[in-house]
Amino acid sequence: MARKKSKEKKIYVLDTNILLHEPFAFLNFEEHDVVIPMTVLEELDHIKDRNKDVSRDARVAIRALEDILRDASPEQMLQGVALPRQNEQLGGGHLFIINDHHIKDEIPGLPGGENDHLIINTALYLQREKGPVKVILVTKDINMRLKAKGAGLKQVEDYRTDQLIDDVRFLYKGYFKFSGEFWSQIGECRSENEGRDTVHYVSRKLLPNAYINEYLIDEAETFAGRVLAVTEQEIKILDFGYERLMHRHAWGIHPKNIYQAMAMQALLDPQMDLVILTGPAGCGKTLIALAAALELVIEKGQYDKVIVTRNTPEIAESIGFLPGTEEEKMAPWLAAITDSLEVLHKTDEHPHASVNYIMEKANIQFKSVNFMRGRSIQNAIVILDECQNLSAAQLKTIITRCGEGTKLICSGNLSQIDSNYLTAVTSGLTYIVERFKNFEGSTTINLNGVVRSRLASFAEANL
Repeated sequence: MARKKSKEKKIYVLDTNILLHEPFAFLNFEEHDVVIPMTVLEELDHIKDRNKDVSRDARVAIRALEDILRDASPEQMLQGVALPRQNEQLGGGHLFIINDHHIKDEIPGLPGGENDHLIINTALYLQREKGPVKVILVTKDINMRLKAKGAGLKQVEDYRTDQLIDDVRFLYKGYFKFSGEFWSQIGECRSENEGRDTVHYVSRKLLPNAYINEYLIDEAETFAGRVLAVTEQEIKILDFGYERLMHRHAWGIHPKNIYQAMAMQALLDPQMDLVILTGPAGCGKTLIALAAALELVIEKGQYDKVIVTRNTPEIAESIGFLPGTEEEKMAPWLAAITDSLEVLHKTDEHPHASVNYIMEKANIQFKSVNFMRGRSIQNAIVILDECQNLSAAQLKTIITRCGEGTKLICSGNLSQIDSNYLTAVTSGLTYIVERFKNFEGSTTINLNGVVRSRLASFAEANL
């Protein structure tokens, strides 16, 4: 739900899923009024006691509403309770709680008992009573938006305050590819040696929208570097050398293309606290992340352990009643990791024994996202697989668990989202890619191109 600042007052009716998606959403409507039907409060009440991650969001939303309405009388709640102002130049909005069960049915032909229909009915009632003021229903439920329009509601929107881009095609890739040869496009360049490294200073005009830690390559395959610093006049670039970058390796794995090479360089760089790997299925995200983790933990001894986690199919809620410990319960969901370990050791004389030995040697732990809250993870590599199915709030929970000396690797494929509540543009993966793209301790690499097999490549392109 994107809004432009306007002097025209509007009324926003919020669906339950908006407050579950962002518990403080009702504070984000600037000078406009916000209506929360009683049905929404009832749904929050039913959800808050469940043993699921979404129950926490319901409790946070209820407490946030209570903070605003604590001292309000019933009459004030009907007339509207003033919301905190976000801009002193704009008039403040008001929060209304409406008992929608007493509103006459405005939707003939639709079942009146369903909660969605009660909320739509509230919006239709307000549209009739408050006209010509615009009444807008805000919901993340696509089908509910369609039903509301079909029932005669003029304004229905998605909630997009936390949506940083409108089209995933414009998502930051982590690199810029020059057409032709890099050096043929450079005018003035000042080069210096910093220890064993060579850095170049070029005009900012070459790349006006450069970001820190953005990789630079060219079509002629003659240059590969990374942006170290950006000022108003110039860009500082670390020169890797294309061939040297392609010869990087970790745990016996060599990159098959320049995208994997950039990812491997970022993963092995001790200055990178957060590495985000995006790309289609079969591009090597998990394999390269695991190979780099083993290299850093066992060969270089820079970290003490590897923690591997991902969301379970129930949107990071219960891990269920499978028998065994937490790690045994998580094993079916983390089969991609064990598959990658088997690939890394398939040429060993006893591959199965090698995998077990490496898991013990590298102290590889399988953990559930459920039990991350409240932890402080020190001196470890955390691999968060399939994080396209996590919300921004869930990813924030995990990122803030990372203590001193911890590297976080997030990987995901935005074309394979299983969550009922997320899309490619609202995924937590998209959110952190955009939020961290200018953070000096992180980098993003989109691994362009499927290398698993020609079957996977054909399926990715044609199915």
